[in-house]
Amino acid sequence: MFRPKLPTMPQPTGLVAPPAVVIEPTTVSLGTPSTPSVPVAPAPVAVPSRPALQLTPGTALALVGGGTAVVLVVGAVLVSMLLAVAVTAASVAVCAVVLRSLLTSQHRR
Repeated sequence: MFRPKLPTMPQPTGLVAPPAVVIEPTTVSLGTPSTPSVPVAPAPVAVPSRPALQLTPGTALALVGGGTAVVLVVGAVLVSMLLAVAVTAASVAVCAVVLRSLLTSQHRR
């Protein structure tokens, strides 16, 4: 009752294909290593002919415009958050003044 029941793995159905590559054993013979008859030339080092990033006047203008838009949007969001905090603080201050005046007027009576 308290033992978990493990599912059994299903057996493969249909034809099972043998592996595509069969590795044949080879014999190892000891001897002198052979040197290549033709010397191999080192590969030439590739030098880039131009820089990876080219700034044309159009792309520079697009980058400046995009940066300006990002700054304006982030600034608007921050100003709106500051305004929301200021409005909340002002409303809490007004509520505090009203409650204080109500409580002091009850003590005078």
